[in-house]
Amino acid sequence: MDRNRVRPERFKQYFLSNKIVLLLLIVLLIGVIIFVFDKVAFIFSPLAVLVKTIILPVILSGVLYYLLTPIVDRMEKWKISRGWSILILYLVIGGGITVAILTVIPVLQNQVTGLINNFPSFSNNIRLQFGEWMNTPFFNQFQGFVDWNSDDWWSSLTEKTTGFLNGFLSSISGFLGVFVETVVSIITVPFILFYLLKDGKKLPHKMLSFLPIKSRSGTMHVLTDMNHQISTFIRSQIIISFSIGALLYIGYLIIGLDYALVLAIVASLTSVVPYLGPAIAIMPALIVALVTSPIMLLKMVAVWTIVQLIEGKLISPQIMGKTLNIHPITIIFVILTSGNLFGVLGVLLAVPGYAVLKVCAVHLFNWFKDKSGLYISNDEHREDTSNH
Repeated sequence: MDRNRVRPERFKQYFLSNKIVLLLLIVLLIGVIIFVFDKVAFIFSPLAVLVKTIILPVILSGVLYYLLTPIVDRMEKWKISRGWSILILYLVIGGGITVAILTVIPVLQNQVTGLINNFPSFSNNIRLQFGEWMNTPFFNQFQGFVDWNSDDWWSSLTEKTTGFLNGFLSSISGFLGVFVETVVSIITVPFILFYLLKDGKKLPHKMLSFLPIKSRSGTMHVLTDMNHQISTFIRSQIIISFSIGALLYIGYLIIGLDYALVLAIVASLTSVVPYLGPAIAIMPALIVALVTSPIMLLKMVAVWTIVQLIEGKLISPQIMGKTLNIHPITIIFVILTSGNLFGVLGVLLAVPGYAVLKVCAVHLFNWFKDKSGLYISNDEHREDTSNH
């Protein structure tokens, strides 16, 4: 037997046919690739600048694409060409924005101006109310029992609040930078959005044309799942946020809370972030209600509780359902981590980004499970056990 032929067969038998060795080789190859890319990172700097420049208008266009595509598809079923459908939709949106500028913006501007002008007095009023509560006999006895000084506590609270406000103002400056970039990106969004609405459905097939024929079916399945996850989250979360804002505005009007429109809009915008958004949105309303009166505070808490129950028990299950299938604790950790890494934009994109990565990871794991042979089904396990 040819000795040169025996060696490759032994190598294949003892190494390539050994599943554990093959798995370690794959992990080692991935590590080498990561190491090499880390050493030549400077090559990708122009690409990083390009991505940073176009990412914001592309994201805004993508969000609007998922929101408006069902409307354009419906109009196309009514025998209206896709180009004319998009044009009509642009005219309707432009008219809506004009009406909002002429009617809602003046009211909102007055409320925002009043809230900013009255905000310095809120701290004094809260401190006076806090001092009144601390001077009651019950709290005097309580302070003596636990050896707790309310003045020291208030000084500590003021110091911590000042530090928090300084950090908040620095984050606001970063947010304003993002806001300026957003305003600039709005100029390009209508043009990108037009071509997405017109030819967006052809994009996956164009992307697949660059891949080998055998891998197109699996890749298309992955893209379909990713599209479903992103579209479901964006449409559902926007509808839920709008519903929360509308319900809170009605509730605030009923109880007579000041700055109802501003507080409702703030709650609606922050509710785009799951779980953490509503907790952040309640703070301004709590401050305004507390300064107004203790009764108003109780009314505001009651309105907020009712709205959260309606959203949690009726709106979210009907709109969102369990499509994302992500545990709430996981969502909170993902949002916090993404926020620390990428700031405000990371908070907004944390959940859909995680959903996309989850789809890719699940499909990659299923592919590895089928190809590696390291995993066996329950039926195969039972058969193997019975044979032994």
